[in-house]
Amino acid sequence: MLNDNLKDYNIILASASPRRHAFLKSMNIDFEVRLHPVDEVYPETLKGTEITDYLAKLKAEAFKTELKENDILITSDTIVWFNNKPVEKPKDKNDAFRMITSLSNKSHEVMTSICFTQPTQQKVVNTITKVTFKALTDEEIWYYVNTYEPLDKAGAYGIQEWIGAIAITKIEGSYNNVVGLPTHLLYETLNTIANT
Repeated sequence: MLNDNLKDYNIILASASPRRHAFLKSMNIDFEVRLHPVDEVYPETLKGTEITDYLAKLKAEAFKTELKENDILITSDTIVWFNNKPVEKPKDKNDAFRMITSLSNKSHEVMTSICFTQPTQQKVVNTITKVTFKALTDEEIWYYVNTYEPLDKAGAYGIQEWIGAIAITKIEGSYNNVVGLPTHLLYETLNTIANT
């Protein structure tokens, strides 16, 4: 089991996300949280998972000098990809309304990269989930924007909230990825690292 494999390692999660914390707890992974602020800027030439790979590695850079031999640092990045460009976090409620309106009655992709950093090696994995929304009314979108917290979420929505229950007609790929972390990929990669 993963826990036994990880007993000699110290897992560090570099994320303030309560959703990511909850996922690791649900997987019975012992971990500590460490945070370093990062200016999440990437070259404009990057597309799709190139962006999330780049940012996940960038977030690890700040920890490079402090990692000990048995540490495994986990950093990750998630974007919503739509119309061949990233959909960032909304600036305000009007921006959130605009974003969700653009996703209504269409499909978009949620992309996450996870970077595993140790003092002597680094491994990056990623996955893509395709999400399809029904046609939403303005009333439904405004209800969500005004009742929930869309401003801290890429694409202005949380699949685990009300809008996920009423709007999503189809998911191809990992549900947990859309919440914020592809746990199957985390489990698989940690097992591989611990067994090598």
